Amino acid sequence: MKQLLLICHTPSANTQVMAAQLLAGARAEATENSQVRMLTPAQCGAEDLLNADALVFLTTENLGYMAGTTKDLFDRTFYDLEGPTQGLSYALVVRAGLDGTGATRAVESICGGLNWKPVQARLLCHGQWRDDFGQQCYELGQMMMASMDMGII
Repeated sequence: MKQLLLICHTPSANTQVMAAQLLAGARAEATENSQVRMLTPAQCGAEDLLNADALVFLTTENLGYMAGTTKDLFDRTFYDLEGPTQGLSYALVVRAGLDGTGATRAVESICGGLNWKPVQARLLCHGQWRDDFGQQCYELGQMMMASMDMGII
């Protein structure tokens, strides 16, 4: 069974909505051959990442960088993942008050060091809260699950 793993840092009601919509979108496309799991960065460990067939990271932009809990996940797991997960597909969602550049650059740099492949341009949910952020997350969840299920990623 293929597994899509959503790793979501959700410190606010708005990011909780975004994570819930990612999960709902993925579940809408799941089949008997696929499943979706959602964990916080603090709950996630190397084994969770090793068992995933594709990933979606949702992080806030904090002080122009990714959330500290997201960075902590990478710090704890990087060396365990360095070889066995090469080519792992991932997507990134950044909830940013600024422009999201620092958070994006940081996550993409670490994922690049692991030789993971981005399969979707970063989804940037920038500025004041907009209700369409949830819809965009839902659609990303759908796309990731359907693509994984069809063997595209």
